[in-house]
Amino acid sequence: MSLGKRLSLIFQAKANKVLDRAEDPRETLDYSYQRQLEMLQQVRRGLADVATSRKRVELQNQQLSAAVGKLQEQAATALAAGREDLSREALTRRAAVQQQMVELSQQQASLQAEQDKLTVASQRLQAKVEAFRTRKETIKASYTAAEAQTRIGEAVSGISEEMSDVGLAMQRAEDKTAQLQARAGAIDELLASGALDDATNSQDDIQHELDRMSSSAGIEAELARLRSALPAGSATASTPTAGTTQPKEIES
Repeated sequence: MSLGKRLSLIFQAKANKVLDRAEDPRETLDYSYQRQLEMLQQVRRGLADVATSRKRVELQNQQLSAAVGKLQEQAATALAAGREDLSREALTRRAAVQQQMVELSQQQASLQAEQDKLTVASQRLQAKVEAFRTRKETIKASYTAAEAQTRIGEAVSGISEEMSDVGLAMQRAEDKTAQLQARAGAIDELLASGALDDATNSQDDIQHELDRMSSSAGIEAELARLRSALPAGSATASTPTAGTTQPKEIES
């Protein structure tokens, strides 16, 4: 296959694909229905023209019939007046008019037959157009419903895919949150155990121990105050020895 034929085939294939996507069957059906209506209108106009011609021939035939009667009277009147030549002329004209009437009668019969044919054709075409219109509306309604169902399905599918992506994002966020929480807890434990130095705490070990002892002394003082506030005989406690932080309970 030559290059030109291949290019032509590719162009036709792509153009056909584009046209297929752009074509709306509903618009095509409406256009076909409009064309059928135009054809029906043309048949009706032709039927009206034939009927008009037939009527005109019928009127001419009536006029000729009246002329034949008049010529017949003129021929009789002329003969009674002794004008045989004039009577002969009237009869000659009458014969010619009668011949025209025969021809017009034939035309009238032919036009009548043509009118009958066009009437039947018009009725049949009208029935077909009405049937096509009904079928057209049914197809359009089915196509519209299928189109709407397809769009709903596509929308639902898109939502499902989007929700799946959202679910994955939420799972990743939860995993990262759990990882950060575990890391923060581990760091707190290491700091509490002394395995890691708190960079924000500039105090040395001696100062830390002094602060702890001061805090313990304050707790012991508060505990002694609470004991003194108790009613006599409700509870007794021994005085804590120096360097201890926990009081010993004495049996009552």
